[in-house]
Amino acid sequence: QVQLVESGGGLVQAGGSLRLSCAASGRIFSINVMGWYRQTPGKQRELVAGITSGGSTNYADSVKGRFTISRDNAKNTVYLEMNSLKPEDTAVYYCNALIRPTPRRDDYNYWGQGTQVTVSS
Repeated sequence: QVQLVESGGGLVQAGGSLRLSCAASGRIFSINVMGWYRQTPGKQRELVAGITSGGSTNYADSVKGRFTISRDNAKNTVYLEMNSLKPEDTAVYYCNALIRPTPRRDDYNYWGQGTQVTVSS
């Protein structure tokens, strides 16, 4: 009933930029928190950036000053602008959203399918 659709991944050179988008659709009463995670083979999935419905943000230390997370509540969409990309940013990036489907149901975490970001040297 809820789907997160991601776009914007791809191959870029070091120092370049990418902008990821994630749009939520389906039965949605409210979206409390949205964020981006990333994962590489053999490593645990880690939080890259998160944003609340009120606009409060947090970032992993490794991306502070380079990445910017934002959201458009009217479009149920979260964005991740990635600048000054480094080869170590290469990973599968996953969109995540804490969504309340109806007023009488609890929040539930939903995940996107993941999109590959590859940064070449």
